Parts: sequence; C-alpha cells; structure tokens
Amino acid sequence: MKQLVVLSGKGGTGKTITAAALAHLASREMSVVLVDADVDAANLGLVLNPTEIERHEFRSGQVAIIDDAACISCNRCVEVCRFDAIAVNGRYQVSALDCEGCASCFYQCPAEAITMQESLSGEWYRSDTRFGPLFHAHLFAGQENSGKLVTLVKQQGRLLGLDERRDVVIIDGPPGIGCPVISACSGADFALLVVEPTVSGIHDLERVLATTNHFGIGSLVVINKYDINLQRTAEIVAYCHAQGVEVVGRIPYDDVVTEAMVHGQPVTAFSAGPVSHALLDVWSRTKQYLLEKENGCDGADTT
Repeated sequence: MKQLVVLSGKGGTGKTITAAALAHLASREMSVVLVDADVDAANLGLVLNPTEIERHEFRSGQVAIIDDAACISCNRCVEVCRFDAIAVNGRYQVSALDCEGCASCFYQCPAEAITMQESLSGEWYRSDTRFGPLFHAHLFAGQENSGKLVTLVKQQGRLLGLDERRDVVIIDGPPGIGCPVISACSGADFALLVVEPTVSGIHDLERVLATTNHFGIGSLVVINKYDINLQRTAEIVAYCHAQGVEVVGRIPYDDVVTEAMVHGQPVTAFSAGPVSHALLDVWSRTKQYLLEKENGCDGADTT
C-alpha cells in the first residue's frame, strides 16, 4: 500500500480540487482510502459528498477546573496565572479558551480546589464516499494540537488500508509547512505539490519542497491555472528543473472547476474538458511513480 500526500506552500492553490480528482481517477482502477488532513479547515468532503459512518471525540491538552465548594478565595490562582485565564465574578472561573494547561494554579492552590481535566478539542469521523472510505476531522476553534489530530486521522486511514489490503492512501494535506504538514507527510511515499503561477508561487514551492526534502519524501509538482501567467509558469518549470523535480502536469484555468464544486463533484467526474484531461495526465504520471516505488525503483529525483 502506497501513501500519496497532496500539499501546497499556501492555501487556495487548488490542492483539494486536485486531491478530489485523484480520488475519483484512482478509484477507477485500484482500491483507495482517503484522508482529509486539513483538520483546521477540512473541505474535501465538500466535493466528495460523504456519508458519516462513525464519529469520535478528540481530546488533547488540559484545562484547569475550580471546585467552588473547596475554593477559599485566596486569589493565589489569579496571581500565578500568566495567561489571565482566571476571572473573579463572585466566584473564580477559568476561561477554557485562555487556559494553556500549564497547571501552575493546580500546584499553587493551598486548598487543592483545582483539578486538571482533559480538554475536548475536536472530533474525527469515518465516512463513506463513492470513491472509498474517508477519514476527516474538525478541530474546534481556539484549540491546539492540530498536528496530533492529523496524525490520528492519518493513522486510522492507514490501518484500514492495511486491514483491507487497499492499494493507495490519498491524503489531502494542510497548507503551509507547519506541524500539521509534517504530521501529514510522515510515512508518505510521494508528495504532489500544487503551485500557482503567482508572484509568491516559487517562494511557496521552495518552502514546501524544503520540507519534503528534509524528510526524504520524493516530490512531484503540478502547476494549477498555469495559463494565467505563462512567464511565472516558465519560472516555476525552470526552478523545478534546477531542483531535479518533475512537473507532472499543468492544469488550465476554467470556470468548470467552480461549477463542479457547486455540484459537489470532483471536476473529473463532472466534466470531460481540458481541466479533466490535464488531471488525468497528472494521475497517470503520478501513478507511474508510485508503481516504480512499489517495484523498488527510484522515483522523482529531489537531489
């Protein structure tokens, strides 16, 4: 079983549109598991129309809880809290959004009126789609440890893939280069990097490529909306050539992508136009690298 993660140096480049199209195309010839690892703003389901099968709580980090009955109103907790998380309005109360779980108040309370409780930070789901099972999650507003939640949903997808002997796990990764991206990359065989020909396009690509190179993950590049700025596209192609990274596709701009999203479908399932033909080529070339990896051959050269 192979793992392919779709990444971008920033949000809004067409990463999820690409991942959804690959899910559709891959499912026509192999068994697929899908993971939406963008837990802060999961939207792969918007174009896959999933049916929820399971829902689970995600608990991470701790928050202080004050027992009113045991509290002696000594104000020590307020004095030691560096985050101004404790307010006094007739009673001592902890703001769950402000509390960082440092436990200073817990250790300093002379009446032992404070306990540390695990915080409910989000939820994760297993759903069914017409292209295969989908694991996705929702991190609640203001919560931390999105990298931990990414790891959880990705592990669930991988375990199901191994149990059911599926061929490939396609991971729609988070944007950027932070901890959630690192979690999404872990164990991946290849990364497909989606970039747009904008002023910051090469810089965004440099950042995410440096991340995948650091972790020894072979990378391929697809240029979305390549025809909106042919000069920038040429610069990206030249940069990739200099880095030894193959550009496996150039997707043209077309309003049909938006129409497909409105109808809740991958563009490749919605239309047979130029965008779909370009994405089919992207999948064909990416699949070849995955097969070479499976057969023990070297794939994309990232040296």
